[in-house]
Amino acid sequence: MLSSFDWLRRSDTGAELLATMQYLESNPLFFSEEKEIGPPLSGVNWPCQRCWIYSCLKSSKRHYCKTCQGIMSRARNLGAISRSSIVIWGFVNDIPKQLRTGDGFRDSRISGSYVHDHNHFLMMMHKKQLLPWLREIFIYHGSEMLGLVQIFSTVGAKPRGGMGDLLCRAIHHETRFPMDQFRIRFFADPYQLFFPHLPDNQGLLTFEASEFLRLLEMAGVFRSLFRPEEQKMLYKVVMLKKKQEKEFYWGRLMGYLNQEAKDMLNAWKVKQWPPHQVGLLFKLIDYVEFTP
Repeated sequence: MLSSFDWLRRSDTGAELLATMQYLESNPLFFSEEKEIGPPLSGVNWPCQRCWIYSCLKSSKRHYCKTCQGIMSRARNLGAISRSSIVIWGFVNDIPKQLRTGDGFRDSRISGSYVHDHNHFLMMMHKKQLLPWLREIFIYHGSEMLGLVQIFSTVGAKPRGGMGDLLCRAIHHETRFPMDQFRIRFFADPYQLFFPHLPDNQGLLTFEASEFLRLLEMAGVFRSLFRPEEQKMLYKVVMLKKKQEKEFYWGRLMGYLNQEAKDMLNAWKVKQWPPHQVGLLFKLIDYVEFTP
């Protein structure tokens, strides 16, 4: 019989992963009911076309077992939510009590959660709830939490690998660092999980938790001070490779921006940032709210 975690790892899309987590929270017995093992695959008989283990429901048009039919039916209504969500896989010294008991963290900000054991947890939430969630973690557990939290976005059904494959890769990477501090590993592109060592990443994957929280807060300030067209202009200027060309367009940009925006750029010394650091800031903009 498949365990709860086996069902999670069978998810192809973010919607399926979220549907499975929601079933585990609301009706965990749904996965432990007695099920008949399906027949061997042949020309006239076959097992469930999703899990390839249990017998198909006679009423299922797509030849799913009872559990897979329930997951897929719920997933059909979760596509929009999952596309704007992130997945958080945590390997920590001790899971916060609020998460284990369902109080505090498991609120309206969190779409689904699963506690695997005393050291591992899985969550999904809207990407713009990441900053307030991390702030809450720091307020209540910042001095005592150790370990690694990996954050990546959801995917649809693609040939490069589904959510179950990404989750397995996150588990594979979780012991790369000693449990001596609280670290966050952020994957702007979820498929970086398969190749985290590529030089294109420039090492900007793993951060001290306080550093990553600071970067998110900087992205929030940046998004609030710069209009979308100004953000595009700044990105193009900073990414220019020729020094003289960059100096020329930087001067023109400074004449276009308001004083508050110019003071921020000078205080942060954005002009001297390497391209990969600029790229990270612009990726984090999608993870913060706009504050007028």
